Amino acid sequence: MSRSAQGLAFSQEQLREIAADVLKFARKRGASACETDVSEGFGQTVTVRKGEVDTIEYNRDKGIGVTVYLGQQRGHASTSDFSRKALKATVEAALSIARFTAPDPCAGLADEALLARDCPDLDLDHPWALGVDEAIAAAHRCEEAAFATSAKVSNSEGASVSTQRSHFVSANSLGFVGGYASTRHGYSCSVIAGEGDGMQREYWYDSRRKAADLLAPEEVGRRAAERAVARLGARKIRTCEVPVLFEAPLAVGLIGNFVQAVSGGALYRKSSFLLDSLGKPVFSPLIHIVERPHLRGAFGATPFDSDGVATREREVVVAGELRGYFLSTYTGRKLGMPTTGNAGGSHNLRVAGGELDLEGLARKMERGLLVTELLGHGVNYVTGDYSRGAAGFWVDKGRIKHPVEEVTIAGNLRDMFLGIVAVGNDALPRGAKHCGSLLIERMKVAGR
Repeated sequence: MSRSAQGLAFSQEQLREIAADVLKFARKRGASACETDVSEGFGQTVTVRKGEVDTIEYNRDKGIGVTVYLGQQRGHASTSDFSRKALKATVEAALSIARFTAPDPCAGLADEALLARDCPDLDLDHPWALGVDEAIAAAHRCEEAAFATSAKVSNSEGASVSTQRSHFVSANSLGFVGGYASTRHGYSCSVIAGEGDGMQREYWYDSRRKAADLLAPEEVGRRAAERAVARLGARKIRTCEVPVLFEAPLAVGLIGNFVQAVSGGALYRKSSFLLDSLGKPVFSPLIHIVERPHLRGAFGATPFDSDGVATREREVVVAGELRGYFLSTYTGRKLGMPTTGNAGGSHNLRVAGGELDLEGLARKMERGLLVTELLGHGVNYVTGDYSRGAAGFWVDKGRIKHPVEEVTIAGNLRDMFLGIVAVGNDALPRGAKHCGSLLIERMKVAGR
């Protein structure tokens, strides 16, 4: 994307005017309530592979979502056409759907008193005026650094540089209106080490709001290469029951499993192993989790949720005890509870870290499996049963002995959460959930 194409096509004020038009059309056509989201975004991704430009991708998208209510009947429609004719047609489509929808006593806008009235600037918008030639050069540097790290790096699946910018406005018929712009930039690299049957693939990436905060592309390439080389010579291990250490990028996934289990949708459908857990221990006493939606510049930061409800900082888990669910207006009503401002998901979760880095956690584990890759989706949220293909490293006497592949780790998430014996200080700043590596006291490892 050229520098001249870096701007958004619409201003925030124009998006607000479009949203106001939607609400006006809905009111005129008889809707008892209405909410709308108007958004626009664009981006560029450049990938090089084995020294040649592989792909140059541009995206520019826009859309409007309209939800209308006829009492307790709800209808939703969307369009990518911003013309007044299309807006009217979309409102009509949503109303038509609502007329044929069964009444739902929990449907409707959020309580007016809970809507966000003050939307502070959270420092989320940092455009990167990155020309195509500059992006290509950075991707080359990333991949070249990977090949230069070791002669054992034999192939590449590519190095990429991406930049994305978007903005939106949400509004409803109770007078709420809010919106902001945000950015996400990143480098990634995936390489293959070894030859023939002994090949191993690994990758690394970094993602930030500000391009200036990114790791250097050479560093991303080097880390990808080092990880691939370290896995050469991987082998199976005998079936055993041992401590398991989840590397930080995978530990974040376990926190995601927790969020899913205590979210309103799973709870009101009674499809969660953590039903009725409020005020009870769901983690080891070591675990403390806070939600910080107003942390400036953070992924996941927002002044309001998808319902327009003001977000707030809160303690979700204190000394292992669950202090709060993740509820939207609708799911809260289904459960007979107030919304927690989490329509659309959690907002910047942070797990308090301990004093040990990954090496320190390995020494504490003494003997067990360090997991650096997970395969498959073997999580049963109804029972908590957890079974995933895995790869990583065998640790003995506190030190990595050899890489491991083709094993399966299994347990139950309830037991795994309660069995956390240490949290690392190595959380990565590249996502909306921050958690260091997690050491779990015992899991089953199925090998040969």
